[in-house]
Amino acid sequence: MREQQMLDAAVRTFGRRGYMAASMDEIAELAGVSKPLVYLYLNSKEDLFTACIRREADALTRAVRAGVRPDLPADRRLWDGLLAFFAHTGEHPDAWSVLHLQARTHGEPFAAEVAAMRTEIVAFVTGLVVVAAREAHSDPDLPEDEVAGLAEALVGAAESLAAWANATPGVTARQAAATLMNFAWAGLGDLMRGNRWTPPPEAPQGRGEPRA
Repeated sequence: MREQQMLDAAVRTFGRRGYMAASMDEIAELAGVSKPLVYLYLNSKEDLFTACIRREADALTRAVRAGVRPDLPADRRLWDGLLAFFAHTGEHPDAWSVLHLQARTHGEPFAAEVAAMRTEIVAFVTGLVVVAAREAHSDPDLPEDEVAGLAEALVGAAESLAAWANATPGVTARQAAATLMNFAWAGLGDLMRGNRWTPPPEAPQGRGEPRA
């Protein structure tokens, strides 16, 4: 109980002030405990920050997974997953700041902790998309690498949109999810029906195209 109280205070402080500016004195005061007690439970500022990243990464991945019902159609599963993601990041903006901004900009091992979370989410989204694609193509053997890039792009867009939504007053989780769904699903729907966009042929070098 007391450790969670300290982690709550640390997430709030790291999320609002940044890792470098946050102090153990400030975190202890916000948690209502002594600084020696914080060190007793969590050893160092680095260990405290790592504990915050792990707790919040786990909470986010569990929220996204819990939001998706596997018995629903593909578009509804993706919608529910996006809605769960934006609802969680919107309700916990300090935690999202820790995961999306602070942990990524202060080197290893913090960035590796977030990368592991992101890999798990991308794998989950890949599963959602590949099942839908296999159903649309009536091809149960469609390989995951056919849609893995789409999942990667979708997660990247969701991360950027969550940061924007949290910084923009009045944007709700439903609005953010609908924005990304409208952007992504039309393209995914066409792709699943076999309607692919084809890039123009490469122009010969020296005819207006930049060299690689």
